[in-house]
Amino acid sequence: QVQLVESGGGLVQPGGSLRLSCAASGSIFSIRAMGWYRQAPGKERELVAAITRGGSTNYADSVKGRFTISRDNAKNTVYLQMNSLKPEDTAVYYCNADRTLTARGVRDYWGQGTQVTVSS
Repeated sequence: QVQLVESGGGLVQPGGSLRLSCAASGSIFSIRAMGWYRQAPGKERELVAAITRGGSTNYADSVKGRFTISRDNAKNTVYLQMNSLKPEDTAVYYCNADRTLTARGVRDYWGQGTQVTVSS
């Protein structure tokens, strides 16, 4: 069984920074891509940033230049450094492991979510 455990959310003032971490555990052979999604109240879940095993990255336009995603393949861990945070970044942030290969086959996994609140 694969589990994704997120940490690092919280309350921060506008202009501040937070760093999210997500560690995948279990009998994992490989993970094609890891990423972060977010969902604000009344809105659909959206991609924030993703990174492939080879290091290619993809960002939502709204976070480009402010957020940086990174990954430690050996630890199956992904990070999201969030700088210059804005109130509109407030949401529950979910970690995703895309096309995760285990002895049971290939599927996607999701973390339980961590709240990020940007407010003065």
